[in-house]
Amino acid sequence: MKAIRIKLWQDLVNYKKPTSFQLKETYPLPPYSTVIGMVHTMCGFTSYHPMEISIQGKYFSKVNDLYTRYEFKNGMTYDEKRHQLKVGDYGVGRGIATAELLVDVELLLHVIPEDQSLVPAIAEAFETPQEYPSLGRREDIATIQEVKVVSFERNVRFKKNISVDRGYGAYIPVKDVEDKLVIFGQRSNIGRRNNLGTRYLLTSTYELINRGTAKAPKMFRNWLKKDVFYATDVTVSSRRFYSKDEDDKLMFVRMEE
Repeated sequence: MKAIRIKLWQDLVNYKKPTSFQLKETYPLPPYSTVIGMVHTMCGFTSYHPMEISIQGKYFSKVNDLYTRYEFKNGMTYDEKRHQLKVGDYGVGRGIATAELLVDVELLLHVIPEDQSLVPAIAEAFETPQEYPSLGRREDIATIQEVKVVSFERNVRFKKNISVDRGYGAYIPVKDVEDKLVIFGQRSNIGRRNNLGTRYLLTSTYELINRGTAKAPKMFRNWLKKDVFYATDVTVSSRRFYSKDEDDKLMFVRMEE
């Protein structure tokens, strides 16, 4: 099979956690839904094309930045003592809030479309983009450093230990950690590794659910999520079965069971 390997760089970026409000917190790497959305936007897809994504990367540091936040309540009329803006007959509050930003982000992505005939189209969309690529917020511009179509092997026995690039972290399916297919964490004084990672339930794709009626539909997104660990210093030891591309870059994708 073929995958598109994409290397990106970003200056300041926020991959927003959906449950953060007062401080707009960020994930350490973009969630699957964010990457899938970028691929579909870059390619101009108007319907969903199933694909698997492997996400690796690193950042230099974190900073906090101020941004303008607008707040309104449905049906609340304008009150000059309470609202800063008037939109029609409604009032909107304007204030400042804080966003957490990652600095100097490097990403290594593998995109594996289920329909392998889409591989050339996806690669071309990133090699010659029709508009500036962004990942995260709309203003989080991404600089494309490398696009390569690579062959990869899934669940192949390794002949040697293979690690992610130095300093990189990755989203690893929880099942792979439970099955002890990967090793991650810093080495302790006695030579063993301490498994240090953060567990996330990340959005992947969604389906539209009508919770209204046929005449008065109310559509809601029902998100499908992936249970993963975020960890650095990740290694797959020899004699284990895992996935890698032709250049011995690890790919954190798992067959659905």
